[in-house]
Amino acid sequence: MKKLLFIVSAVFIIQLSFGQSPIQVEKSGKGNPIIFLPGFTTPGSVWEETIENLNGTFETHVVSYAGFNGMESIGTPWYAPIKQKLIDYIKEEKLTNLTLIGHSMGGNLATDLAAHFDNELSGLIIIESLPCMRELMMPGVPASSLQYDSPYNNQMLNMPEDAFKNVALSMARNMTNVEEKIDVLASWSLAADRKTYVYGYTDLLKLDLRPQLNNIATETLILGATFPSREMAQQTFEKQYANLKNKTIELADDSKHFIMFDQPEWLYAKINDYIAKNVQ
Repeated sequence: MKKLLFIVSAVFIIQLSFGQSPIQVEKSGKGNPIIFLPGFTTPGSVWEETIENLNGTFETHVVSYAGFNGMESIGTPWYAPIKQKLIDYIKEEKLTNLTLIGHSMGGNLATDLAAHFDNELSGLIIIESLPCMRELMMPGVPASSLQYDSPYNNQMLNMPEDAFKNVALSMARNMTNVEEKIDVLASWSLAADRKTYVYGYTDLLKLDLRPQLNNIATETLILGATFPSREMAQQTFEKQYANLKNKTIELADDSKHFIMFDQPEWLYAKINDYIAKNVQ
């Protein structure tokens, strides 16, 4: 029944600028608003099953990003225009009692938006996202050293399709335990605009949202996976979110990055419990 209601509800695509928009939003349903923010290369449709399993009735706003999911590229910078367009969208739609749910890069955007709109928020759920990915992947490397024009980026831009497919498949295997989802994840990378894929990732590596965490008072649920180990994951999340005042960190066993694929029922339960306590 929930799936049927989701399909037949009034759904429309909102283009948010006269030219190519940094984002596309699919709006559906009635009730308190929830913005769903997917990760890098990921289409907004990744949230469909999560939305179908929500307890209660909500107005959902599902976001997709330029350069991915069939959308045209907006060039560089890439992350900053997406963030600004989301700020404009929330203001234009006059969204109140708002909940933000973001996975991976979507969690970065949710953090950025929460720091901007903290007084207007009812809820904030961050899934498998770190405020400074660079510190984990490239410890001690300053953001200023990362440039669009770099040997690594040029190699990625000029990589033949077959070689890029192998890279995408290798990355996908580290993101889910569900075998049939590996090709799906890889296909999202292969369908992406290559420059957006390469330069957008540079934008993400430059991000450090840890100072902004002090500006967020909203009770925040942080959901993570135990890959590669529970101890390492717990330590990483606690260290990265040390400046966030009101938070609960929960980890899904036997899961990699895409918890919605590896432990969907666990994810639905955590989201619904949080919403019941903090939003409704």
